[in-house]
Amino acid sequence: MNHFSRRDFLKLGAAGFGALLLPKIKLASANLPDFPTGENLGRLFATYDVMAKPDIGSNVVKTLYQDNVINIYREVMGTTDLRYYRSRTWYETDEGFIYAPDVQPVKNILNQPLETLPSYGDTPGFWAEVTVPYVELQLDGAAPKSPLLIELMTPPVILPLRFYYSQVLWIDGKRTLDDGTVQYHVIEKHGSYGDKFWADARAFKPLSPEELSPIRPEVLEKKIVVDVTRQTLSAFEGSREVFYTSVSTGALINNEGQSVTGWATPIGDYHVVNRKYVSLHMAGGSESASGSGYEDFAVGYTSIFATGGVALHSTYWHNAWGSPMSHGCVNMKPEDSKFIYLWTQPAAPYYEGVYEQAGYDGTHVQVVE
Repeated sequence: MNHFSRRDFLKLGAAGFGALLLPKIKLASANLPDFPTGENLGRLFATYDVMAKPDIGSNVVKTLYQDNVINIYREVMGTTDLRYYRSRTWYETDEGFIYAPDVQPVKNILNQPLETLPSYGDTPGFWAEVTVPYVELQLDGAAPKSPLLIELMTPPVILPLRFYYSQVLWIDGKRTLDDGTVQYHVIEKHGSYGDKFWADARAFKPLSPEELSPIRPEVLEKKIVVDVTRQTLSAFEGSREVFYTSVSTGALINNEGQSVTGWATPIGDYHVVNRKYVSLHMAGGSESASGSGYEDFAVGYTSIFATGGVALHSTYWHNAWGSPMSHGCVNMKPEDSKFIYLWTQPAAPYYEGVYEQAGYDGTHVQVVE
């Protein structure tokens, strides 16, 4: 099975191979793709093989490429690809079986565009979540500012600009094209380089202030325990466990298969101290440092608890829960990170979508081995 990171894929594209895997971006495109019609879908993170059986040693039925969207019929237990992950979960698809860590579970839910934008603060706008496998973007501006966007849009191979299922963005405008398609003006409020986009409004579900309101704020004695050995997270109210899930903490190897120590999630007692974001543009590392650089758009439900930006946050670029995968953060399923973001203290105001206050001690976070 082939395993490529997003950065590896871009490098292949720069060498010319990427032209075989993805169509060139249509900057004037307004319509969403015709995704499969099943209730449960999956989007491939990179280039992977569909196997005849849920076994990495079985015959290859078909090779699929990055952002291919497939039907998922059921989960089954199979062999583990110990080169990368601990998971034994596979998905049954139309043509065979594909390893679950390689696929983002997604839906294709279309939304009715709003007639007018609501105002929750100084100017009209609202938070929204992507509810389709992906939506293609039109850059609002002459040139990209983000290093990743510059790389994506640099010839000889120009790759599509896309937001993916579960990402959270701020909508601050709308327009209607000649063919009647309604587009939203989409931005990242926090951490971005300033890039702005237009995208099909049907891809975005509005998130109301009620949906982003705190969960049980009256409970003051809250605690989160992250176990890096078991790759789990538990949330407690007093001594009662109210939430439990699998996570992915700091990776043990890099993209070249080399052991790393600098990406470990730090062990100790912390708090959600002074930064919480409903959505945050994340970047770090260096492209020259063994390909360790990364840049991720619109990372939803981010709760920072340790120095260096170590956070609990949503993840849309892997599905390898139970395996160490991050650069030090605690990667979580989108629905799980949303719960933690709303449950932990302090609460972030809706319009700003951020809480920043130095010296504030929020919900207790304990990282153990």
